[in-house]
Amino acid sequence: MADVPNVPPNAAQAPAAPQPHGEQRAGVADWIAVAAGALGALMATLDISITNSALPQIQGEIGATGTEGTWISTGYLMSEIVMIPLAAWLTRVFGLRNFLLANAALFIGFSMMCGWSSTLAVMIAGRIGQGFTGGAMIPTAQTIIRTRLPLSQLPVGMTVFGLIVLLGPLLGPVVGGWLAENISWSWCFFINLPVCIALITLLIVGLPADRPHWEAFFKADWLGIVGLAVGLSTLTVVLEEGQRERWFESSMIVTLSCVSLAGMVLIAISQFVAKKPILRLSLMRNPRYASVIVIVSAVGAGLYGISYLLPQFLSLVAGYNAEQSGAIMLLSGLPAFLVMPILPRLLSKVDFRVLVVSGLLLFTLSCMLDISLTAQSVGHDFVWSQLIRGVAQMLAMMPLNQASMAAVAREDSGDAAGLYNMARNLGGSVGLAIIGTLIDRRETFHTAMLRESISANSLIGQERLANGAASWFAQNGDMAYSKMISLAQIASQIQQQSMVMTYSETFWVLGIALAACVPLALMLKKPQPGAKPPSAGH
Repeated sequence: MADVPNVPPNAAQAPAAPQPHGEQRAGVADWIAVAAGALGALMATLDISITNSALPQIQGEIGATGTEGTWISTGYLMSEIVMIPLAAWLTRVFGLRNFLLANAALFIGFSMMCGWSSTLAVMIAGRIGQGFTGGAMIPTAQTIIRTRLPLSQLPVGMTVFGLIVLLGPLLGPVVGGWLAENISWSWCFFINLPVCIALITLLIVGLPADRPHWEAFFKADWLGIVGLAVGLSTLTVVLEEGQRERWFESSMIVTLSCVSLAGMVLIAISQFVAKKPILRLSLMRNPRYASVIVIVSAVGAGLYGISYLLPQFLSLVAGYNAEQSGAIMLLSGLPAFLVMPILPRLLSKVDFRVLVVSGLLLFTLSCMLDISLTAQSVGHDFVWSQLIRGVAQMLAMMPLNQASMAAVAREDSGDAAGLYNMARNLGGSVGLAIIGTLIDRRETFHTAMLRESISANSLIGQERLANGAASWFAQNGDMAYSKMISLAQIASQIQQQSMVMTYSETFWVLGIALAACVPLALMLKKPQPGAKPPSAGH
């Protein structure tokens, strides 16, 4: 648990003394601590996707196939999603500053390991290490903001945190692609060295010294920790690799699913036998906090889903390269910078329900604007939907960040932050798994239907084939070869049209899923100055 202003470092596990909100203001050290947390979170979220654009170069250098190369991303996500809910416990054990300093130093080591790797095994090991150490920096950033800032300044801190969470995954592919094209793919990892040095400096200056609490280590919920590590890591692999392995047709997916289920059972048992479970599911008894978790899971699915769908469409249909796709993706980040100066005031003045409902409806609208795609759609056709999506993300995510902290007692903020960030990432993984399956199944369906409609008895199909063959025959003088080329062109167009229809349907499904969360947003409540949030489970 993070230390609180005016609370001795050794009292990390004790309930924090209430601050007279509206009277106290955060000091310089508090803002330095917030800046350190924000920088760590930016580095962690950036590294989730920084290898995506550089993946072809990395695979070529380390001799990995396309399927094997996916583990470079899966390894990071697998370990990150395990560490996020463990961060609150490890903070209590080692102390906030000690824990973050160790993670920053280890993150440098694992980043160098990735940058210098020449084999797939070393690269995956480094990425798993990056995921563990980077994953700790996301919930601790939220905890620092919650515990170092008074309620009156909380909207500013949460705006910064939310902006980072949104922009990190957007900037990752752009930065990674530029570094790989202009310098070297290794710099996707080496760039973390100066950032971590700056982070370590801020941590030393901004956070007070603390000491470990080893009794929290020995009295930990080890049943829950084992269940969490086994259950979430294998579940992430199942969700990431399931579609490529044809789901339960694969013995590996079946085995990992059983292992994941066993881990979830251990987590469930720990809720009843542990004095302080590692995963505080009792927080979900609070309907306000539970509604935040469900909504952020759906929004996480939307964020990760769009970040996958849009570059795929621009690459496969419009023929864009990584840099061109990144420019379109970054459009959704522009409103964040425009809205940021006024957002803290909005968060303090406007009801959370109004903001979140507006954000969800705008997010739904942005998806619906993309359901009429054609094979001729290019980047500028996504300008308005991306700009609206950027506003929607800010209006939806920022109040949710603050509502998740306001819904629980201050001493529960570390556990609440871990569960919140885990839900967002897990929602993204589930969303991507569903989207991958939907795309595969619907594309197969549309391809079969189009091929059936363009049969040997189709007059239009035969006319198109004959015209194409005649055009090619005029160039090469070989009718048999010309017919083959014309037939291949028709098959390619069928494949392209089936992709376009599939992506349009997927945007529609995402929009409906986001709109379905609107009733849950009505359960949110804006915290009142001086009001004490409910304790866990009440």
